[in-house]
Amino acid sequence: MATTVPEPPVHDLPSDNNRFPGNGKIGHGGGRILRPAEGHLRAVDDYSPSPSGTGIWVGLTAITMSFAAFTSAMIVRKGGASDWRHFTIPSILYLNTVVLLVSSVTLEVARRRIAAFMNGNTPRPAVASKWLYATLFLGLCFLGGQYAGWLQLKSQGLFLATSPSSSFFYVFTAVHGLHIVGGLAGLIYVIRKLHRLVLRRSTLDAASRYWHFMDAVWVYLLFMLWAKF
Repeated sequence: MATTVPEPPVHDLPSDNNRFPGNGKIGHGGGRILRPAEGHLRAVDDYSPSPSGTGIWVGLTAITMSFAAFTSAMIVRKGGASDWRHFTIPSILYLNTVVLLVSSVTLEVARRRIAAFMNGNTPRPAVASKWLYATLFLGLCFLGGQYAGWLQLKSQGLFLATSPSSSFFYVFTAVHGLHIVGGLAGLIYVIRKLHRLVLRRSTLDAASRYWHFMDAVWVYLLFMLWAKF
């Protein structure tokens, strides 16, 4: 005897107006679509994950691991070496430290001025750009001071291959200097975006974090070089 299987009930699909509350406008939360109904994309930009913010943390982690590896190599090399040569760190490096710390202050002032401009509290970003240029100038002064420190070492007869200690000194300062060059490139990018009035707050925050981090790395390196050399 044949058995009749009843067909499943057919339900009418809800219309777009039922699926997305708010008179059919997308973005009020019913459809889980992060798009504002009235087209205010700025709020989404402020709270959505930023690729530049994520990327900068990945980059800082990689830089930290690199300098940690260099530090471990130096400690191991010094512990088992009889040819380790102690020398006095060039005095200009202490002045360089002050210059780099001041550059962090000027960058922070610029960041707050730009934030005020984005919030509509400042009519023009001209003042903020001056602080960015000051940070850029101080960064260039830091690189010039690093080169002057190398010249002081060369005047003492200390070159890259003179001893393990001088080799590590040149490597540490050169690698950090290259990262400072990257930070300067980031500042130039921020300045260009600011002048065109298309600067995102996440981009500015990423550049600021990178610069402040390189300041902290330099203070660490200076202390380590002073203690080990």
